[in-house]
Amino acid sequence: MEMDGQDELKKSSVFLQLLAKFHAGYFRISMSLCGQALLWKILKQPIQNENSLRRTLRLLPNTAFLLLWSLALFILASLSFIYILRCFFHFKLVKSEFLHRVGLNYLFAPWISCLLLLQSSPFKALLPNQILLWVFLIPIVVLDVKIYGQWFTKGKRFLSSVANPTNQLSVIGNLAGAWAAAVIGWRETALCMFSIGMAHYLVLFVTLYQRLSGCNCLPATLRPVFFLYFATPSMASLAWTSINGEFDTFSKMLFFLSVFLSVSVVSRPALFRKSMRKFSVAWWAYSFPLSVLALACNEYAKEVDAEAAHVVALLLSLLSVLVSLFLMVVTVLRTNFVIPVTPPPPPAISSDNSSAEP
Repeated sequence: MEMDGQDELKKSSVFLQLLAKFHAGYFRISMSLCGQALLWKILKQPIQNENSLRRTLRLLPNTAFLLLWSLALFILASLSFIYILRCFFHFKLVKSEFLHRVGLNYLFAPWISCLLLLQSSPFKALLPNQILLWVFLIPIVVLDVKIYGQWFTKGKRFLSSVANPTNQLSVIGNLAGAWAAAVIGWRETALCMFSIGMAHYLVLFVTLYQRLSGCNCLPATLRPVFFLYFATPSMASLAWTSINGEFDTFSKMLFFLSVFLSVSVVSRPALFRKSMRKFSVAWWAYSFPLSVLALACNEYAKEVDAEAAHVVALLLSLLSVLVSLFLMVVTVLRTNFVIPVTPPPPPAISSDNSSAEP
């Protein structure tokens, strides 16, 4: 009986260690899978004057899309359940994460995942989309008040001291909300979310640009988040297209900006060399921006109806799929690297001077 009690205590200790090591950054996985599911759904939709390349994309089996969407839903639900347990058993760590200048931004990720999953859903939801949209938008607005309120009121040069590429997740959350609201016909709500996101994106982009891409803000393991630089204008392009009803000049400008930023980031492979030496969940930061860029390129190709644009959209979509598949395989093969079962270091997290991810 005494041995059984020790085994139970050991299992409980391992479980608590797992919860302690878990953090909001793991929602990168669900955000990437949900973005991939939305990409597959849009690529399978018929368009006017579709060419042979577009018809090739429609040959993707429906079963594969259903499996991908179901997997994205399962991963999102699982990660959400684990994080709820973390809130219950390690509330101090969650509170520290809420004050962390990197960890706080990833609290947007589950709601972004929900918005993308709602748009890509092949089934009729149990609740009306309007109710679900409010459920997903309210936490984003609350986090907006927390983050942007600090920028306005928290001392001199507060933003310049805490700004890092993950701050763009707050902007992406607003833009994803604007996109989803426009799809169901809430144009005023979409305009509100879009204006909030873009106003702060301009301030954030200039701040990050002046700080030499924030290289001194993030450890090497987190440098894959630099891909968010082109995810934000790509999402803005998609959101504005849904609001305006067409891929107009402003949408094209945002898309060209995302293409330029993507080339600028990809052309610096040395920046990511250290982060690629050892697998970590941060690698999932590569997938979502590629999916959003492929979606924006697909909209651009439909508008200009040029063969070269369709070829680029197909190549970007294929690259996004391959990167996602690679990350899924590597994550399954190296599960011990995802959440290592080791005692966590004592939380020494500050909202002003901590640079590591919680």
